Amino acid sequence: MKSAYLALIVLLFGCQSSYYDIIIKGGTIYDGSSSEAYIGDIGIKSGKILTIGDLKNESAEKIINADGLAVSPGFIDMHTHLEPIMEMPFAESLVRQGVTLALGGPDGGGPWPFGEYLDSLSKMNLGINVAFLVGHNTIRKEVMGMEDREPTAEELELLKNYVKSAMEEGAFGISTGLKYLPGTFSKLDEIIALSNVSGKMGGIYTSHLREEGLGLIDAVEEAIVISREANIPVVLTHHKAIGVSMWGASTRTLALVDSARKAGLDIMMDQYPYAASHTGISVLIPSWALEGDKFAERVLDPVLRDSIKAGIVFNIVNDRGGSDLRRIQFSRVEWNKNLEGKTMHEWAILEGMEPTVENGAELTIRAQLNGGTGTIYHAMDEKDVENIMRHPMTMIGSDGRLSQPGDGHPHPRAYGTFPRVLGLYVREKKILPLHIAIHKMTGLSAASLGLKDRGLIKEGYVADLTIFDPAKIIDKSTFSDPHQYPEGIPYVLIDGKFAVENGVFLKAPIGKVIRKNR
Repeated sequence: MKSAYLALIVLLFGCQSSYYDIIIKGGTIYDGSSSEAYIGDIGIKSGKILTIGDLKNESAEKIINADGLAVSPGFIDMHTHLEPIMEMPFAESLVRQGVTLALGGPDGGGPWPFGEYLDSLSKMNLGINVAFLVGHNTIRKEVMGMEDREPTAEELELLKNYVKSAMEEGAFGISTGLKYLPGTFSKLDEIIALSNVSGKMGGIYTSHLREEGLGLIDAVEEAIVISREANIPVVLTHHKAIGVSMWGASTRTLALVDSARKAGLDIMMDQYPYAASHTGISVLIPSWALEGDKFAERVLDPVLRDSIKAGIVFNIVNDRGGSDLRRIQFSRVEWNKNLEGKTMHEWAILEGMEPTVENGAELTIRAQLNGGTGTIYHAMDEKDVENIMRHPMTMIGSDGRLSQPGDGHPHPRAYGTFPRVLGLYVREKKILPLHIAIHKMTGLSAASLGLKDRGLIKEGYVADLTIFDPAKIIDKSTFSDPHQYPEGIPYVLIDGKFAVENGVFLKAPIGKVIRKNR
């Protein structure tokens, strides 16, 4: 009787171990490691990749026929603006791209109080996995306001404690936005001191560089110094060369990266696949004019206004304006929705003004006084985009803000970044082979974040997977019509559950907040 009972137990466990929740059959597996693809089956059980091999005789609750499809680790977005996630918790604009994990808090703008925010987010039904950086601009403003000065010894100690507490609460590192206020007022020693705290706790440093136009080379060198002095991995985030006069400068910046890496420093980059950037209209205004929230007061002074206007003219000519008001396009204008999608050139004409750079400066001042705008700047060179993309240490990050149809006129990267790389730059332009492009979106990114169970198709890893058609995947979002989802991604799995099934977005509450030191 006892032996019969034991036999029954063995039989039951034997049946259970060979039974899968999902089997993906016959797909071309790109495992995220930069290795060449191979044909195989994947068995998923309890959210994990249980088996990779020949599973033709196995059963599952659901079987996906992936013949002719690419099976990849879920894409990791290394630079995402997740600020609207409380209103858009299912993150459809990202998940439909195949993104299963998004890193928020870039450009120095992470959430605060850090732990409280993550705790609140953890209680929500999320449709995507999220992780966060602690933002330097955020904590500096918390401690020092918008003042243009160095922190006192006591303030610096408080800033360091803020970084330490955020790292303990799950931050993956620190981000800076040295082009933006108040980060632009910080000196190198301050950034090194705070980055050192993050580095000692296993964090990374990502930076919107101090300059991406005329001062780009110096800004890259500054980031390299931070890596060396703070002993921290550095990501040059949304790496680019802005302004016509800087086109071609990626050759020099990539050489700097290579030299630093040969010297033993961990320098990487992320990039979005577009020749246009996106930020606020205030990026055209000299930083000193915005210090202390006294811009409106300063432009009333004729002498100061002339200086401010001259600074804006300089930036339109030499930086993001590309010396042409048609290169400046509005994405979000809360005070005049009719301007969304239009260029500054068109706005000038609507106002009965000649579309000159000088009048563009006047309109910039008016826009800032009205509350600012979200702005797309068509001021990059496609050759630099391709050059940076080819570099082996470049990852992919959308720099997109969570978006939904009908809400503003976003940069198309919010809907199309990852499919655009795979469709345009891999299939059509052949800038990268497919297995390398996938590595840049998955395994390379996961390694940079120190993730031990994501980013690869490997037994025991979390079943975050994207299944797409290499012959059809493409972005559809454009600068004139941005609210369009991509094509060619029939399946997205997060934690072994369907987020997209047969091309249908399921609005499934299957995501979670991922914390580094927890």
